[in-house]
Amino acid sequence: MPGTVHEIHEARTDTDIGPALAERLRQSADRTAVTGQPDHETLAELRGSGLLATAVPREHGGTGGDASDVNRVVERLAQSNPSLAIMAFQHFAVSSRITEWGSPAQKRDILPRLADGTCLAASAWSEQGAGAAKRNLSSTAVRRPDGAWVLNGSKSFTTTASVADVYLVLVRTGERSEIPGSGYGAAGQTFFLVDASNPGLAPDLSLDLVGMRGSATGFVSMHECVVAETDRLGPEGRAAQIIAGVRESGASLGAVAVGTAQAALDLLVEHLRRRGQLAQPVVRDRLVSMATRIESARAVVERAGARSSTDPGTTTLHSKLHASEVAEAVCLEAVGMLGSAGYTTASSLNRLLADARAVALMGPTNALCRELVASTWSN
Repeated sequence: MPGTVHEIHEARTDTDIGPALAERLRQSADRTAVTGQPDHETLAELRGSGLLATAVPREHGGTGGDASDVNRVVERLAQSNPSLAIMAFQHFAVSSRITEWGSPAQKRDILPRLADGTCLAASAWSEQGAGAAKRNLSSTAVRRPDGAWVLNGSKSFTTTASVADVYLVLVRTGERSEIPGSGYGAAGQTFFLVDASNPGLAPDLSLDLVGMRGSATGFVSMHECVVAETDRLGPEGRAAQIIAGVRESGASLGAVAVGTAQAALDLLVEHLRRRGQLAQPVVRDRLVSMATRIESARAVVERAGARSSTDPGTTTLHSKLHASEVAEAVCLEAVGMLGSAGYTTASSLNRLLADARAVALMGPTNALCRELVASTWSN
């Protein structure tokens, strides 16, 4: 829409997405909470906003942002629309993987389109039975005599399914074997970039999610899905190495949680202001406590993005754990403070609570985060 790109670029220094766009995103979040379907019109605004260029290097048409920039943009998006924030986060993740591991041709062809929003990216890693650590993949890629690969299998809980233009798909290309200390993935796994127009690829939005209902999260099946050798991302059989570098980057799903928690607090404060309750000491005390917890979560997410700790990867795991737990606690307390007004389907706080809970289940799940953190003590 007119003015949207200007709003974003004028606000780039402080990551403010602009009040007009923020309001449209909030309205979209309320609509999709009811429909459970992606909002194509608002998604088009995100594509044209300039924000999707954040994680793409300048030489390929992006803004050259680092993990701190990614986390700040994602947090601000989540304050208005957590579903779109998680879609943007996945887009940034794929952008970063191509920047780090892509061939010169992949960078030249895909990165500029990821930056200008004509290409929206999604990650398709999870599948039923693979486990939280993605070690037991059943989806496969088999190389044909002519050098092409044939992918077969099904992916679950793929965010941006059906609306993405390219999918970063994780499949098994060799025998599975453990990689000591990896914690995520296994040897014999490979990444491929699969175009959404591939006739062997079929997205399915039949998942009826409780939270993140506008995130187009669903299944992606591959049946005799033929891709070229040039579509492989990174070395064959070494996807676990690529995955290990993801958390080292400092980009954190905790940013989604922080934005969600902040949105809940803002809604609560406004509601209490309208009811004339902000002057009550007990109310103010609880609000300050909630705000302090959000600031603590924001601080650890910022530390993860800055990669300033002695172990940035572990800090990123901590940031996701802490921020998601804070977000759920803050949203739950906010709903409770509203009393009966908080227990209606019309309350945006209930949507935010469901969205906050969803972050804990996103990969790496909180259970896996704890396992990965604990493993550092025995290494």
